[in-house]
Amino acid sequence: MSTTYRAFEAVGTRGLRLVERDLVEPGPGHVRIRVEACGVCHSDVLAVEGMRPDPAVPVVPGHEIVGVIDAVGAGVTAWAPGERVGVGFLGGQCGECEPCRRGDFVNCLDQPQTGTSVDGGYAEVVHARASGLVRIPDGLSAVEAAPLLCAGLTTFTALGKGAARPGALVAVQGIGGLGHLGLQYARSLGYRVVAIARGAEKRQLAVDLGAGEYIDSTEVDPGEALRGLGGAALIIATAASGSSMSPLVSGLAPGGKLVVVGAAPDPLTVSTVDLIFGSRTIAGSLTGSSIENEDNLAFSVAHGIRPQVEVMPFGRAREAYERMLSGAARFRVVLDLSA
Repeated sequence: MSTTYRAFEAVGTRGLRLVERDLVEPGPGHVRIRVEACGVCHSDVLAVEGMRPDPAVPVVPGHEIVGVIDAVGAGVTAWAPGERVGVGFLGGQCGECEPCRRGDFVNCLDQPQTGTSVDGGYAEVVHARASGLVRIPDGLSAVEAAPLLCAGLTTFTALGKGAARPGALVAVQGIGGLGHLGLQYARSLGYRVVAIARGAEKRQLAVDLGAGEYIDSTEVDPGEALRGLGGAALIIATAASGSSMSPLVSGLAPGGKLVVVGAAPDPLTVSTVDLIFGSRTIAGSLTGSSIENEDNLAFSVAHGIRPQVEVMPFGRAREAYERMLSGAARFRVVLDLSA
């Protein structure tokens, strides 16, 4: 076995460089993983664009990681070499802080952010906390599973934030890396699904992904259009634009909820009347825990939910990142390290 491995480090701003690193044993409570695939997510900008406390410290981006354990550290008893595992954005709860003690693992106060505060999957090898590991079912390839660990989990858990009954109207705003999966999940959960996006050319894609209705936000006010359909019990907002989310609130049914998963640079502006009359709410949702991710993967296998991906070899990681950043990818870019 080689004593080194290759990794792409992010330093400063746009300083993504290929380096050779020494292979070391995993620390206590951690495992070492041979990476097979890693999705390229928009959140990778936190590392590559230097949006970290100290961008001068090198970090390996990537948090949609699938691979095989090849070594375990001291104290790891539930995992063994040879197991297929994944690691998402949340790198494993500490189990000791107040949120953890209350069972709120997503909001753990001492949780690494994979690919941002600790090294991620733009590498042949990654180390991860055992508490952050996700078992990968046999029905998914590494390339298929990788985007589901972040983009899939984010929309899957967001759909569980509301109290929408089966058959209720549920809207997914944006048909991109998140939205194209959100439509598939919403359809499979038995909702009456409406897609909201810009342009008539996206209508057929929305229907193919599971939408029964399509709203072109360039032609009509989406809130008004939703009211015309009876109002949405739940809206999942995936587009990275606060101004595009703001009109959606008035399209909620009484007691409806807008769940925001798209990180936008601009704020939402909301009428207090729209919130008060109808008892509507707005909430944010941040991915999910490792066990919720296993639920997500099992659900995806059972219902045939798969990401649409563009696959690139590991050596083209810089190009893959730029492709993701351009917004032209349909819909997720995945680095394949299996060769």
